[in-house]
Amino acid sequence: MFSHVMVGVNDLEASHKFYDAVLGSIGIAPGMLNDNRRYFYRGAGGSFGITKPINGEPATHGNGATIGFNTTSPEQVDAFHAAGVANGGTTCENPPGWREGSVGKLYLAYVRDPDGNKLCALYRPPKGA
Repeated sequence: MFSHVMVGVNDLEASHKFYDAVLGSIGIAPGMLNDNRRYFYRGAGGSFGITKPINGEPATHGNGATIGFNTTSPEQVDAFHAAGVANGGTTCENPPGWREGSVGKLYLAYVRDPDGNKLCALYRPPKGA
């Protein structure tokens, strides 16, 4: 459905360090610099980018917005969360762990990047597990 997701950041290099760490924890290669003003991360399901706003105004996070990243295990979720907190992010919502809901059992962790963008690492166990 999506070709890419892009978020605005205020300190491109601090955010590059943050995203290299959190996305690296789930197997995504370091971001590639494009036009000296944005970084792109490529995965099997599309691309994720960070950029300073083109209009020169400060970047702001979306109120009510969350960007979710798939993982392959609860351990990857924990590593994503730990990497985020260790690299300028802040934990938010509940601690990493299992949640039960209408879509079944999920292992989740939420963290905000240095600019307040809300991220989720999600592990969905195989059916019947």
